[in-house]
Amino acid sequence: MLKCRECRVCNGRACAGEIPGLGGKDTGSSFIRNVDMMQKVRIHMDVCCEDAPIDPSCSILGMDLSMPVMIAPIAGINNNYGADLSDHDYVTMTVEAAEKTGIRAFTGDGIHMDSMFLDPAGVIDQHGGKGIVTMKPWVKEGIDARIEGMKHLKSEAVAMDVDAAGLPLLRAGKTPVENKDCEKLSYVKEALGRPFIVKGVITVSAALMAKEAGAAGIVVSNHGGRVLDDCLATIEVLPEIRKAVGNDMVILMDGGIRSGMDVFKALALGADGVLVGRPFALAAVKGGTDGLVSLIEKYKDQLVQTMRMTGCHTLSDITADKVAVKF
Repeated sequence: MLKCRECRVCNGRACAGEIPGLGGKDTGSSFIRNVDMMQKVRIHMDVCCEDAPIDPSCSILGMDLSMPVMIAPIAGINNNYGADLSDHDYVTMTVEAAEKTGIRAFTGDGIHMDSMFLDPAGVIDQHGGKGIVTMKPWVKEGIDARIEGMKHLKSEAVAMDVDAAGLPLLRAGKTPVENKDCEKLSYVKEALGRPFIVKGVITVSAALMAKEAGAAGIVVSNHGGRVLDDCLATIEVLPEIRKAVGNDMVILMDGGIRSGMDVFKALALGADGVLVGRPFALAAVKGGTDGLVSLIEKYKDQLVQTMRMTGCHTLSDITADKVAVKF
């Protein structure tokens, strides 16, 4: 039975505290705030400009994308969404949809390494290595096992969602997760031998640590509000993080992205690209690969229209003066 309430706007209110499920932790305020604060960023319409073609394409960490949008990592699709799908089935749909639309998908990870990490990583390998493998912040034993298991599997980058360090189920496992300091992040980066992305960064200090550790990029994220209540929204902290790390580090962002207009807002405030989780996952669960392709294309159409209505012909034209921040 599908656990999603299928609200008109996916804002975390109806499902607050529902974990397993799609909700945010405890009161759900972190999930809710991600969505609410995004709507406090307003767009300046300006069509008094040259009428020229709109190009939303970009290159991020060597990945040529049709637009700066990627599919966020989700594992345990059956447990959390109530979907009659294995993680293999779900990842196959997301990777195929990403391939068809010219974007990329992140895979997930979980306590069962073979079915929740290596098998999804294998799907990316089977599609020419086009995608990003994600691992949890396991202790060294778990990290080493995953790196060894995937050394012959191709991928364009590897991410670690460090904000999973507090998940009770994972901390209680035989091979638990842990908090990662600069030394431990550096170890992972060196051991991987491919671009490393630190996901779950929501403070300037964490962003600077990831940069010092040699990460190629970060994802400004609070895990969709699922790991700690009462967090700031990702869009709130994004500008100060960009200012701190400068322009020589890739910054992705997730949390509260519900349209192509929201993609535009994140880019204007400092992101190079965004990840979308719940909306894309639900589209795949309900409509399969074709359903997900349809929603991805809708986001692209909305982004292109927003660029057209703001005088932005390429992504480099999307700057902070294109939006008004009301928080």
